[in-house]
Amino acid sequence: MSSVVPSTEKPPSFSLVLETENLANADLDGLAQSLASLAQQDLSLTAANEVLIVDSGNTPTPLLTALCDRYPWLKVHQAPPETGYYKAKMLGAALVTGEIVVYCDSDCTYESHWLRLLLQPFAAARTIQIVAGETTTRGVGFYGTAMALTYIFPQYSGESALAPVAQYFLNNVAFRREILLKQPIPTALPLYRGNCVIHAKGLQQQGYTIWRQPQARATHAPPSDLSHFFWRFLLIGHDYYWQQQLSIPYQKSIPTVSTARDRDPTTSFKGKVEIFFDRIRKMVKYDRRHLLYFPFAVPVATISVLLIFVGYLITTRRPDYLLNTYNRILEGQE
Repeated sequence: MSSVVPSTEKPPSFSLVLETENLANADLDGLAQSLASLAQQDLSLTAANEVLIVDSGNTPTPLLTALCDRYPWLKVHQAPPETGYYKAKMLGAALVTGEIVVYCDSDCTYESHWLRLLLQPFAAARTIQIVAGETTTRGVGFYGTAMALTYIFPQYSGESALAPVAQYFLNNVAFRREILLKQPIPTALPLYRGNCVIHAKGLQQQGYTIWRQPQARATHAPPSDLSHFFWRFLLIGHDYYWQQQLSIPYQKSIPTVSTARDRDPTTSFKGKVEIFFDRIRKMVKYDRRHLLYFPFAVPVATISVLLIFVGYLITTRRPDYLLNTYNRILEGQE
């Protein structure tokens, strides 16, 4: 399934899916910014079969109404309030009709050529089933630089060619819908985020290749306030523990990816260190202002890493404690 066979067929039909579950602890303005970036795509969204928002009650109705008035191509599906991030994503895949399902997030913004470049490989080769873009963390400054150092998303690779990759981010990826419904993203895992890591391993075990289109680029907002920052990094530690446990069945059946960027960061301490220094190098390459803010960002970055470590340590002893506690806090805020 990994070979590339050129196709002379016209580009396949496509649908976009967003969800609002991310907005439970993020800035509501992020949704408007995300849609504005989608509206500016050089491939018009009027060409999409659907642009669907799966709302699980995290967005005020007046805001959704205003956005639908502003963007006539936008559709909203109301899901039950308990619908989580991955369930919302898979619900969207079941509801849309395009041959290609394109996933984006309500707290990401997308470069103007993002959609066109993400879809191009599907038109070029019938055998391509999954194409992932690149997402990095938005912001420069003592906080922005710290988040660029320690948050989930790596810096842009700077590459241009389509190439196999070990994993994807669900805020910037496209699937042939038939394959996604046949090999769905698992939704019942003990993870806050990271189900797509396990999904990627399952896809590769089944013989599918995930292709990276490095020019299809997006930026993701960092944690929006102190509470979001605190819990998000604790839960990164929680997810690292569980990703290690859930990855065990795949370790012998999936070929190793050799580059520092694409190595699974849950596999070894050496891999984490390589990824960290690769990230610093690229941060400075793409924005030299990071050098200015680096000394001021170190304390925040250190706290981030400590929270990840504490979250990991807690989860090794009480595997469900952090996620259950976080969910109870969210329920109490509703």
